[in-house]
Amino acid sequence: MRRHELTDAGWDFVRPLLPRTSMGRPRLDDRTMLNGIVWKFRAGVAWRDVPERYGSWASLHTRFRRWAADGTFGRMLQAAQARADAAGDVGWLVSVDSSIVRAHQHAAGARKKGRRSPALGRSRGGLTSKIHLACDGLGRPLALVVTGGNTNDCTQFTTVMEAIRVPRLGPGRPRVRPGHVIGDKGYSSKAIRTWLRRRSIPHTIPERADQVGNRARRGSRGGRPPAFDKQVYKRRNVVERCFNRLKQWRGIATRYDKTAASYQAAVTLASLLMWA
Repeated sequence: MRRHELTDAGWDFVRPLLPRTSMGRPRLDDRTMLNGIVWKFRAGVAWRDVPERYGSWASLHTRFRRWAADGTFGRMLQAAQARADAAGDVGWLVSVDSSIVRAHQHAAGARKKGRRSPALGRSRGGLTSKIHLACDGLGRPLALVVTGGNTNDCTQFTTVMEAIRVPRLGPGRPRVRPGHVIGDKGYSSKAIRTWLRRRSIPHTIPERADQVGNRARRGSRGGRPPAFDKQVYKRRNVVERCFNRLKQWRGIATRYDKTAASYQAAVTLASLLMWA
């Protein structure tokens, strides 16, 4: 078994989730194609440099773009999460954070279709993207959003949380509400705390120093400080470990994809293999 390729068990799981077609010429083997896509993003090379044992690089690229566009990778990730949830293997102590990714010069220059953003931000270091992510208590991604690197973390909090959707294997609605949410000071805002409180979601988010000072200056009108459990907050390190595992993929640690959809599909594929 070559490194970074799907195991027999992993292939048996994802095979029914891949789209099928009965028209046209016989398709190249889906397992070989998927292994080639995984190899490409693990190694962080150009499509033309993928080894020939995985087939034509053009076919690999076409298959990847097709699966990214029709949501195949997202459906596979949800299926893996549903299987884990049915087995009681999802930790619903959810941690949320973001991580900056340097964008290679090849990531720029994509044609804009309508108003769709390429999710690239410009900073002193050049072009960057940012992965906003919520992971479960075992450090596996539950939901993610890709934006430009100059996007503030708190503006994407509700988007990430609303993207959590773990289907049931049997009857019942998908689970969308965490048991508890942990975030750093970047998520300390009145709007976020209100959003969580209205949904009865307990949370552990430390206050920023300026917020503490403002409340102290207002005296009794400043209100009581929000509850904060230091022992619970120590478990936030799982999201840092999650990012470390994702960035072992060189094609994710550095963004080479021109479109946000392709890059997010690559991150979703890497997230899938953390569950499968």
